[in-house]
Amino acid sequence: MKELRILLIVLFFTLLVYWGVEPFAHSKMHKHVEDENFAYKDLPTLTQKGDVARGKALVMGAGACVGCHSIKAAGMPAPMDPNTAAASYGVNPPDLSNVGALFDERFLAELIKNPTKALILEHKFDGKTRFFPMPAFAGAGGDKDQEVADMVAYLKSIASKEITPKEAYTTSCGRCHANRYGKWTQIGFVPKTKSNIVTNQDVDLLKFKTKVGEYQAHLAKYMGKLPPDLSIMIRARSEDFMKTFIEDPQSQLKGTAMPRVGLTKEGYEKVTAYLEETGDPSKPARESLGIKVIGFFVIFTLLALLWKRSLWRDLH
Repeated sequence: MKELRILLIVLFFTLLVYWGVEPFAHSKMHKHVEDENFAYKDLPTLTQKGDVARGKALVMGAGACVGCHSIKAAGMPAPMDPNTAAASYGVNPPDLSNVGALFDERFLAELIKNPTKALILEHKFDGKTRFFPMPAFAGAGGDKDQEVADMVAYLKSIASKEITPKEAYTTSCGRCHANRYGKWTQIGFVPKTKSNIVTNQDVDLLKFKTKVGEYQAHLAKYMGKLPPDLSIMIRARSEDFMKTFIEDPQSQLKGTAMPRVGLTKEGYEKVTAYLEETGDPSKPARESLGIKVIGFFVIFTLLALLWKRSLWRDLH
């Protein structure tokens, strides 16, 4: 029983440090920000019911969306390549095929009406000395709120019902953030080569890397500095930080040039799933092994206790 009491004392102080002292120290070193569960309460709720057909006409016409954005789901290619777009706007505008599924509808509506407010970039683009590349939708002659609701309805209607974590990441984050472990650059995946012998593939790879460098130069100028590679971000930051930073970057880093992304909760979960897949691929195996190791120590402790009792039975 003496050994059992010692074990209980050790367990008590270990758990006290793990669940008491360490979280307290962390709370003092890192401010806690309450998340809103991707509710976007600062943005107005859509009150009008959108019409898909009218929305399509606006997106393809008066809304001028396809002047900058591709919509692969509707067979609309990008009007320019990523580097030319970055040279013009600072960053390559996203494809709109899946934004209706990944982004909150209130965020999309506000993004169309007032981009800098939706993105929380009014401190960076004041509309006087610096202008955001995407202009606000001025309306097509009717009720502007209804027209915006129609455009949002159309974007939701063309979005895929099954979006993979990789697709969620490339749409939401991939135009600014590389992912080295996922072989992703801001302009696409790194081409594969078959051998170490110099071939046309190596020449193509060199050309690709040159384009990546050019794109990153435009992006760094636009953002103020090159956004970080997200390969191990899922391991470097806490879940609370990741969630609140993506919800509202200003809540964790005041003055940052990173825009609010506008993801729904499901969209956020898909993005983090991809970050875990690329940044911590051994997590499932590690967690599975951890349970087995704990089970081994429990069984080993019981056997050691029974063995000790059998040896000392006649001496007490």
